[in-house]
Amino acid sequence: MSSRHFVSFNRDKVQGEFGAYAKQYDESIQSPETFWKEAASSLHWFEEPQTVLQRNKNNSHFHDWFPDGKINTSFNCLDVHVNDGRGDQNALIYDSPMTGKKEEYTYKELLEKVSLFGGALQNDLGVQPGDRVVIYMPLIPQAAIAMLACARIGAVHSVVFGGFASHELSNRIDHSTPKVIITASCGIEPSRIVPYRPILDDALRFSKHEVESVVVIQRRDVEECELGPLDADYDELMKDATPVQALPLPSTHPHYILYTSGTTGLPKGVLRDTGGHATALKYSMNAFYSTRPGDVFWAASDIGWVVGHSYLIYGPLLHGCTTIMYEGKPIGTPDQGSFWRIVEEYKVKTMFTAPTAFRAIKQADPHSEFAKKYNLESLENLFLAGEHSDPETIRWLERTLPHIPSPIDHWWQTELGWPAVGNAAGLGRVPIRYGSCSMPVTGFEVSIFDDEGNAMAPNELGNMVIKTPLPPGSLKTLYKDDKRFIEKYLEKYPGYYDCGDAAFIDEDGYISIMGRTDDIINVAGHRLSTGAMEEVLLEHPSVADCAVIPVRDEIKGQLPFGFVVCSKDTGPVDHKKICDDLVKMVREKLGPVAAFKNVTVIECGLPKTRSGKVRYILRRLVLYDPKDLI
Repeated sequence: MSSRHFVSFNRDKVQGEFGAYAKQYDESIQSPETFWKEAASSLHWFEEPQTVLQRNKNNSHFHDWFPDGKINTSFNCLDVHVNDGRGDQNALIYDSPMTGKKEEYTYKELLEKVSLFGGALQNDLGVQPGDRVVIYMPLIPQAAIAMLACARIGAVHSVVFGGFASHELSNRIDHSTPKVIITASCGIEPSRIVPYRPILDDALRFSKHEVESVVVIQRRDVEECELGPLDADYDELMKDATPVQALPLPSTHPHYILYTSGTTGLPKGVLRDTGGHATALKYSMNAFYSTRPGDVFWAASDIGWVVGHSYLIYGPLLHGCTTIMYEGKPIGTPDQGSFWRIVEEYKVKTMFTAPTAFRAIKQADPHSEFAKKYNLESLENLFLAGEHSDPETIRWLERTLPHIPSPIDHWWQTELGWPAVGNAAGLGRVPIRYGSCSMPVTGFEVSIFDDEGNAMAPNELGNMVIKTPLPPGSLKTLYKDDKRFIEKYLEKYPGYYDCGDAAFIDEDGYISIMGRTDDIINVAGHRLSTGAMEEVLLEHPSVADCAVIPVRDEIKGQLPFGFVVCSKDTGPVDHKKICDDLVKMVREKLGPVAAFKNVTVIECGLPKTRSGKVRYILRRLVLYDPKDLI
């Protein structure tokens, strides 16, 4: 098996302030222990680690970062800043257009509440270090308090997206065997209230594991629920709680379990450590996101996803920023100016969201009329991740936000925990290339292999892999399933982590990630990317959103099928003409080998999973025969 340190590709061709990035990247690859020891020194350690990286002598697949150090993430998120004089700075801002409620918590106030709730969990409910706590919550401040309180006392939290179906919630309860579940009376969607207690009750009935206690946050301004025999009222617990100090924990102590979306069979729980996780996130806030302590950082995500863990809660608070918790949608709460209002009102400097959000705004407001109503001068950087960012959406954002550099499309996974490929704004941006996520992030040595493990030539589509050991912040293993962890990620390409994504690297080292390998279409032996086809479709002036999936074909094996949604201002639509135009565009851009002949216009919008994935749900809905889709 061969690989290459691809950043060396024609480095002189890459213009801009490349030096700082290249220096740090090379140090992280060539001397990882020295590099990460320096990064870890920015945190407060109860016991400084003497060993940086320890490989398992019995199993080369496993390793530990800072194994002899002791640290606490909650202490670094809160106490450190209060002790350093930032106690009166806002740590968390909550904004809910669903309820009209807005709340602000200074670092001092948030520390007080987290310490109290940590005391309630530890002293009143008997939660000990290593016990699991499931958090089944909407996007409200008590969710952040619960996460930080668990970290404070060494409990291992497992956040489940609020409103997740009872069967899936039951699977996660049985797998993580929590001592306590923390929930709320309800969540809110734009058109309805979602009572959580009935869902949780069903999940508990389905579960074999018996939970000792359920803590309920009553949303009294929205909808309350009846308390059962296992239930404790959050407000009552807080009244009688005694605050607790942060517990010094081994760096290797499990910090949280997060179950990835789209799993089947046994749940796939990503297990994160404590010290490595805090080190990576703290480092990334400045080096990658170019964010300073005191800045307002907004990750428009939910705590049920890894972005919510890393960059709504832990990353910004570790770095001394103000983070925003927005309980709303990109459009419809109340209009397509919702995101712009948040930027203006709270003077957001760094924003991070999924491309899906801006495609929805672009569809509803193609000429950015709502953006013109707000003062967006505070915004310095915009980051996109979670799915492929098509060039047309990037160009629309450039027109909408001409005062900032081009939005940065970057790539990572639940398993990795923080960015692995992207333009490191804090180390000097390299010039963008539309459709590419730019360069590998510090610590991640990326290659592209064929199915046999041979390195691909520049611009050849293949399997994206990362050399192991992975840098701090990446998953330790899958919870209760080391065997599956090894089989899924590490066995296919020995010495490398299999990302499960299809990508190519150009001659200058720019990485273009085209989607999951199961979204690569094999047309008569030719490997074609659905992401590349979607980029072409989105260049059409009438197309606001789209998805391409494979369908079965008796002769060629698979053929691509496209679904498109038209912009709001398109007017009367000649569906046949648009479809004919799209087929012609794909043929001209990608060639006849793409065999793109089937496309249809959808009036009502594309179906999406809660995390914004379109192809996944379409592939489950359709019958995979083109004749059935027309």
